[in-house]
Parts: sequence; C-alpha cells; structure tokens
Amino acid sequence: MSATTPPTRALDSVTGMSRKGLKTGDIGVLGAIVVGFSVCAPAYTLTASVGPAASEVGVQTPAIFLVGFIPMLLVALGYRALNDALPDSGTSFTWGTRAFGPWIGWMAGWGLIAATVLVLSNLAGIAVEFLFQVIAEITGDRAIAKLSENVGINILVCLGFMALATFISYRGMTSTKVFQFITVIFQGLALVWFITAMFIGAADPANTAALTPELSWFNPFAVDSFSAFAAGIAVSIFVYWGWDTVLTMGEETKESKGRISTASLAALILVVIIVLLYVATATATVAFAGLGDTGTGLSNPEIQENVFAALAHPVMGPFAIVLFVAILVSAMASINSTAISPARTLLAMAHYGALPQKLKEIHPKYKSPHVALLTSAIVASAFYAIMRFISEDVLWDTITSLGIMVCFYYGITALSSAWYFRNTAFKQGLGAALSKVLLPGLGGVVLLVVFFKTMFDSINPEFGSGSNIGGVGLVFILGMVVISIGILLMILQAVREPGFFRGETLRKGDDAETQVIEVFDDGLE
Repeated sequence: MSATTPPTRALDSVTGMSRKGLKTGDIGVLGAIVVGFSVCAPAYTLTASVGPAASEVGVQTPAIFLVGFIPMLLVALGYRALNDALPDSGTSFTWGTRAFGPWIGWMAGWGLIAATVLVLSNLAGIAVEFLFQVIAEITGDRAIAKLSENVGINILVCLGFMALATFISYRGMTSTKVFQFITVIFQGLALVWFITAMFIGAADPANTAALTPELSWFNPFAVDSFSAFAAGIAVSIFVYWGWDTVLTMGEETKESKGRISTASLAALILVVIIVLLYVATATATVAFAGLGDTGTGLSNPEIQENVFAALAHPVMGPFAIVLFVAILVSAMASINSTAISPARTLLAMAHYGALPQKLKEIHPKYKSPHVALLTSAIVASAFYAIMRFISEDVLWDTITSLGIMVCFYYGITALSSAWYFRNTAFKQGLGAALSKVLLPGLGGVVLLVVFFKTMFDSINPEFGSGSNIGGVGLVFILGMVVISIGILLMILQAVREPGFFRGETLRKGDDAETQVIEVFDDGLE
C-alpha cells in the first residue's frame, strides 16, 4: 500500500498508518534486546561519556548516570503506550504527528534522524581510535596508536567502517541479528571483567589516586549548579540513547501472546539492564581513577574523550587488549545497528509523503529500506569528515550535541503520549493515567527544560570541549545548524508535496477518536 492508496479499513483512514514492505515476524524479544543493547553500545558509550560527565559533576557522576535514567524511564512508558496503540517504524515522527500535527511531528522525526547522524559519526571515530589501539597491542609498537590522530588516515578508516556497517544493515535484519549476538556477548563479558578489576584496583593501597565510594556519590542534589546538572544530564542521556531503536522495529518483531507487544517488552527489559551496567561502571571508574588532572585522573583533559583507552593497561595489565577489542566491536556493531533507526524513520516519513518518495523503496530481496539506509550513512560520513577538520575535540562536541538533540525529540515523543491519551487514559484507571499521561508528560517537560538550558549554556565558547567559532560555542552552532536545516527541509517539502502537511496521509487525532472509529468499523463487519 502506498501513502496515497486508500486504506481498506476505516481505522486506517483516520490514522493513515499502513505497512511499508518490511519483513514481518523476524525478531523476538531476545533478538530485539540484543539489537537495542548493541545500539546503546555500552563499551563505546562509556569510554566516550565518563570523562565529559566527570568534568561537569565530579564524584556525582554515578548520580548523574542514575538521574539521567529517570526521564528516560518516564519516556519509555510513553514509548510503550504509543507503540502498543500505534506500532509504526516512524515512531517519534508518526506519534508526534498524530498528537500535535504534521509540523511538530516532522521536526520530531528530524530530531531523531539528526541525533543518529551525530552518533554514527562519533561511533566511527571511536572505532578508528581503537582499531589502531588493537594493532598497537598486537605488534607491540605504541606509535601505531598515534596514527588515529592523522586527520587523513582517520577519515579514510572511518569511511571504511561506515561502508562495512552499512553493507551488513543493507542485507536486512537477519544478518544484523546474527552479527549483534556475537558482539554483544563479547563486550558484555569484557565490561563485567573491567568493572570488577576497577573495584579491586580501587581498593589497592598502592593506587594513591583512588577514591572510596560513598553514598553521596549517588546524590544528584550535591551537584554545584543547575548548569552543571543540566550539562551532566545531557551527557547521561547520551549513554541511554538508542534503546528506542527496538521500537522502530515494531513492524518487524514477532507478535506477542501477552498484553504488551514484543518490541515494548524488549525495550523495558533493555532499559533496566543498561542502567545497572552504567551506574556500576561510573562508580567503578571514579573510584579507580579519581578526579586528578594528570595521568589517569578523570579531570585530565588529555584522556576525557576516551577514558578507557587510558585506563585499560593500569586496570587490566596484559589483558588490556580484551577491552580494546570489546570497544572496537562495540563501536562497529553499534554503527551497524544504529543505522536501523534513521533508515526506518526516513522510510516512514517518505511513506507518508513527508520526504521524497525515493526514500521509501524497499530492497526486493533483503526487505531493507536500502535507499534510506545509504542516505543516512553518506550524510553521517560527510558530517564526520567535516567535523574532524573543524574540531580537534570532535568526539566530545558531537556527544554533547547528540545529548541536546535527544532531549529535543524524546521530549516531544513523551509529550505526544500525554496528549494523545489525555481523553482516554483517566477513564481506564490510575495506572493508565500514570503510565500514559502523567509520567511521560513529566519526563517530556524535564527533557525539554534540559534542552533549552543546555542550548543557552552552550553559547559560551568554554562550553563542552571549548571549541568555538567566532567566540560562539561549537556545540551551540551545531545544534542551531541542525535545527535550522530541519526547518528549511520541512518548508521545502511542504511546498513540493503539501499532502502530508494538509493531513491527507497521516492525520492528527487522539486515542478517543481512534476508539470511536474502531467501534464504528467493527459494527460494519
């Protein structure tokens, strides 16, 4: 069914939602958890985020990782409710459109796509660094690790990683799933080993930089200022980002026999697993490394972009290569699995006429949205190449920018749940009111507050890594450029193909309206 073909049921004529040609029933709960875990990429995520978080909030890093989980949990409730009611690969785009109309829905979809492009470039950068770390370990030549600092070599290898990951995703979800199972098991075991070794090393009297964990580390109110708190939250949101990829596969997962869909159940299990892993890692890292500004101290600016590279040998000794390989495969697997999300959002937006129709093509053999996939990979590669020339601290700046964009589109998505179910949830009882309206609404407000606060603070040229253009912080410039490009593309699409923006292919409406149509439709059958 195309975006303009009249749907066969009255319900579809209201929602405008329909199948897009993806392979159905291919992913179970475990498979979805594995892919989602791979997108979150704990090994890669933590090495890139612990340093920036510690630079903002010090020993409260575990608290920030813990508190950063709370709005994500609230958002997860909204995601679950929306996915159960309106399963669609467009997720934030589709739900934002149904709740608030085409203009806000389009920008929510753009926020997801932009955030994913940012993280794809960051993932590739981390993969490049650890590839040379692994080669240096194998050959015993430490100079090889420095090759990643050569801009030309860095960009070429980065493009190679992007091409490989895109090829795997191009072949569809089955190839992706097998690849992810192997990498997830390996990086999970390596991280548990690393965390345990850090706690043991922190207790070693010979480690004079170590700190003894205290309950105050888990107190977010001990953070010095709201600006530091908001910046820390933006970083911690980065570490949790990616679990919603599970929900973009809602059309491809197996049907659930219970009250909750397969994709929703997988997303909730995944969120619990990663919060436990991240808080444990943050605590162990602060305890082992301390907050000194030299050596392996977390306040040392020379290691903040890539903390685990500096800690691997002190913590694991001759087995440091295990951690290096874990981070390398984590980044590679995440490039592959992360590409799932923007490709399916681009597919959905094109399907409903919000983007050029070419992007909705499905590969006849592999059932993958190959045009959308290639488009997102090319844009991410170009973005990384440009950023590598502009900023010496490209990884740090893209992480912070990513956190801002995640706050933007997650906030809209959470509020979409509150608005969409506002007329029906309270009639279904307190549990429904909390899980569909009140808690997601609170999470959405918190994330949008963090978004605006961080955008304002990022104007300061000292914000983030300190990179700036003309005295304006690079993170702010990135955020404004990304949002401005989205607005421009949205206006151009509205002029070229106004059908979506007139509500002809995906209409604004709420749960009460849908239920009325369902009852009416059942009466006709």
